[in-house]
Amino acid sequence: MQPSALLRNNLQASINAKQQLLKDGTQLDVFEKAVKAVVERYREGGRLYIAGNGGSAADAQHLATEFVSKLARDRAPLPAEALTVNSSILTAIGNDYGYEWIFARQVVGKMTERDIFLGITTSGESRNILKALDACREKGIPSIVFTGRDGGRTREQANYCIIAPGAATSTIQEVHIVLAHTLCEYVEQIIIEKNDNSLHVLNAISPAFASSFAFAEQIVDEGESK
Repeated sequence: MQPSALLRNNLQASINAKQQLLKDGTQLDVFEKAVKAVVERYREGGRLYIAGNGGSAADAQHLATEFVSKLARDRAPLPAEALTVNSSILTAIGNDYGYEWIFARQVVGKMTERDIFLGITTSGESRNILKALDACREKGIPSIVFTGRDGGRTREQANYCIIAPGAATSTIQEVHIVLAHTLCEYVEQIIIEKNDNSLHVLNAISPAFASSFAFAEQIVDEGESK
């Protein structure tokens, strides 16, 4: 098969998967509830923690970046963390307890009931995501999963399970990126007032976080004035 023909096939597979999701009212409803749960966590002063393996680890880091930096609007940073980036934590837990525990122990050590967890797994069977969901349940932390195929065991363990259509892992991952960007875009739209970076918006999320951000802005302003 020539490259252009392969590209056409892949583009069509991606289009078909997205159209299938577009017509799936059940999945759209679950996604809406999940996104609104994220908004609620932020309004209560919580944070978003994200995890995945391989390409899904990259997606976790990508999404955390969109929250802390920005997606489409200039605004104050929103607290989010990918649980995939600290090599010392990952290798210590993997070596001492096993790879399946690398996210669960971080959930227990870092997260509170005000936070929310997002696991990304195309199969729905990643053992370390399943362990993390168990930890969330034990701590009373709400959880979301972006997955594929039939949802695997994550379908029963997460509070909100969004299943991306697609036969190929790559197609599922492409749908996951659309879900992730839509999640971030909605949070920006709802929490951050249009053309407004003022601290009263952050105060609606978390007074403590607003205070920290004000201090950070002061440092930046002082540096620019020198």
